[in-house]
Amino acid sequence: MAGTRLNDDELHAWQTFLRAHHVVTDTLDEELSREQDLPLGSYEVLLRLSESPDRALRMSELADEVMLSRSGVSRLVDRLVSEGLVERHTCQSDGRGVYAALTDAGTRRLRRAAPTHLRGVREHFTDRLTQRELDELARLLDKLLLS
Repeated sequence: MAGTRLNDDELHAWQTFLRAHHVVTDTLDEELSREQDLPLGSYEVLLRLSESPDRALRMSELADEVMLSRSGVSRLVDRLVSEGLVERHTCQSDGRGVYAALTDAGTRRLRRAAPTHLRGVREHFTDRLTQRELDELARLLDKLLLS
């Protein structure tokens, strides 16, 4: 019922979900930063761009993809531009639109960092669950995305 307190099971599930997300992403960020000098947020931007047509996304789409505010993704892209990993391009059909585009150096950096990230995802997430548990977790989390 809306407006009432969560029961113990609801509260436990919610808090455990938040803690698990925090612990796993902080661990992945620490490993990528230490081993590759590339924070998780930067890795995610490079990955999303690499998976996009022409290795580019509108800044607003990129912000949605990596779950950052428009100003947050703009600051992150600024850092990646200064490192030569990303370029900004103005949209030809809409002079107001700006794209972030992955450079060849960005692709190389992503490829170097990928083994660290994939190892971390396996070590801190997928290897801790059975295949059946992974399938069930994905099914349950998909239900949350269908709202």
